[in-house]
Amino acid sequence: MAISQFKSKQSPSGSKYNSYRKKRKFELGSSPTLTKIAPYKRKKLRVLGGNSKVRSLSADYAIVIDPSTRKASKVKILNVVGNPANRYFVRRNIITKGCLIKTEKGDARVTSRPGQEGTLNAVLVK
Repeated sequence: MAISQFKSKQSPSGSKYNSYRKKRKFELGSSPTLTKIAPYKRKKLRVLGGNSKVRSLSADYAIVIDPSTRKASKVKILNVVGNPANRYFVRRNIITKGCLIKTEKGDARVTSRPGQEGTLNAVLVK
């Protein structure tokens, strides 16, 4: 069954809404990408309006910015240290925006959305 971003059939109080139409193509959603730590792999998608979106399925390097020197460098990712989105993502080494990753330069917080943008940017945390 398709993932839908259509309005819920239930109101906040629990009563049922009467549906006035079926699902539409523009209301389709998609399952989360769940970017893992592995050799870099990405997938290109066609999205609404004929535009394209690049999803990063896995990544092993990140562009890390050092806020004190304001220099960016490509650094190898060792593992995921913490993830505020879901604590079980840490065990599975899944990278999302806001997660803490351990790199060769130290701990860094991911600032990009790898499942939406296809790149992995991070900022060093002291």
